[in-house]
Amino acid sequence: MAKVLFIGDIVGRPGREFVINQLREIRKDCDIDLVIANGENSAGLAGITAAIANELIGGGVDAITLGDHVWDQKGFAEDIKKLERVCRPANLPEICPGRDHVIVNYGNYRIAAFTVLGRTFMKIKAECPFRVSDAMIEKIGKDADAIIVEIHAEATSEKVALGRYLDGRVALVVGTHTHIPTADAIIFPKGTAYITDVGMTGPYDSVLGTDTQTIINLFLDGMPRHFTAAKGDVRLCGCIVEIDENTNLAKNFESVCIYAQ
Repeated sequence: MAKVLFIGDIVGRPGREFVINQLREIRKDCDIDLVIANGENSAGLAGITAAIANELIGGGVDAITLGDHVWDQKGFAEDIKKLERVCRPANLPEICPGRDHVIVNYGNYRIAAFTVLGRTFMKIKAECPFRVSDAMIEKIGKDADAIIVEIHAEATSEKVALGRYLDGRVALVVGTHTHIPTADAIIFPKGTAYITDVGMTGPYDSVLGTDTQTIINLFLDGMPRHFTAAKGDVRLCGCIVEIDENTNLAKNFESVCIYAQ
């Protein structure tokens, strides 16, 4: 079996330093074969840069997915073209730069991963995540043995519906974006592992990774202000799925929360 760790949204410097400094030891301790991480909040709470992507890969991440903040950092639309192990959401307009999926190898076993954005309560332009998932599975099925789908969305109903829709066709449907871990890790009847949100990797003494008082003040007066990352209670949250190489579906599945050393 291939054992894959999926890391939830890496938030700011605290989140990325945790990954860079501790992931290799976590891989060893948990006997992890491959690591996929959402890196869309790793640069100043919004977006990613090529330098940060390369730092994360150098720290032990095999592939990086992104979400609705994909274009927030200046110049990244050009940089993404050169990053072979980074993919932008697959249901963005086709004209957008960057890869719509990544494939990572565990020996001769090939695992593809792609992200779709939800459309309920989301502001970024995106095509239907259900239809695009269908098309992506057909497109990459011949090039990969197993497939992991990330649904980066606000609405829990949209995430659960996609998980059920893809049951039996992919190894894992993993929810991200809302930064709060949910307690619903499950393997569906046809063999697809699912969780609504794996949470974030970053400071939990915060409001979704941002300095607490800043967000409280925003709710109190509505005035625009600069967001800064919090610093306390840094954790890595995600999930571990073991994929049966005979069926290409989930055999074992669990959510994980690892505190900084």
